[in-house]
Amino acid sequence: MAELEHQCCTPAAQEACCAPDDKAACCGESHSTGCGCGAATSTVVEVRETVREKYAAAARAAAHDSAGGCCSPADQAGVFGATLYAHSGEAPEAALGASLGCGVPTAVANLHVGEVVLDLGSGAGADVLISARRVGPTGRAIGIDMTDEMLELARANAVEAGVHNVEFVKGYLEELPLPDESVDVVISNCVINLSGDKPKVLAEAARVLRPGGRFAVSDVIADEDMDEQTRADMAAWTGCIAGALTEPQFRRALNAAGLADLEFRETHRVHEHAAAAIIRARKPAAP
Repeated sequence: MAELEHQCCTPAAQEACCAPDDKAACCGESHSTGCGCGAATSTVVEVRETVREKYAAAARAAAHDSAGGCCSPADQAGVFGATLYAHSGEAPEAALGASLGCGVPTAVANLHVGEVVLDLGSGAGADVLISARRVGPTGRAIGIDMTDEMLELARANAVEAGVHNVEFVKGYLEELPLPDESVDVVISNCVINLSGDKPKVLAEAARVLRPGGRFAVSDVIADEDMDEQTRADMAAWTGCIAGALTEPQFRRALNAAGLADLEFRETHRVHEHAAAAIIRARKPAAP
């Protein structure tokens, strides 16, 4: 296997060695999240641009108070979006109304005053603003998003809310622009499934967590019998369905990232082949 890994992962071989689903066979398990195959890189970029276009359109629609959302045709009350939140005044209606998530990760993150919270794929900023209020002025909430339109909307929502201990940063979830061990809690709301390289996202989340830090996200979990047509549907990918991992796949990726104490709890069905779930884990404390 070592010889196979060496041959596959030379620069020349990487250009055409394999599609993402074949990376383990092509490059060996140790390279299954980072072989660098040309086909894998192409897929990540394709997914990223498709998602960016959809979410930019959703941000523009929200800014103009028109209908919009990522999760068509499954978008309905109680499945995705603002109806999942208890409107407690912790975030402006504009931020909540633009939510495209499948849960409320702040409800299960057990945030404490003084903590630093990172929201992966922060969108219009609802979860960042809620987090900022809960960690108080001695804490900080950071939102990472790749879409300029969403960042602009989130910053405007922060100004409207009068919340100052927040920061919205442009970046990719696969390449978080944060130092190692710099945050106490990582949250996310129906975004990890949109990445073309989810193991890399989870590895980056683990990297930026401090020892003992917490991972608490809402995301879509695919049924193990999801049909191949749904998996192949790029339109469904931006609708939070086709890109989802199964629970065993998610568990393996979390373990590979070095996270422990895994907890999965299904909250509601979002599709005949997928469900929304709360996923929690912890980075082991330093010896």
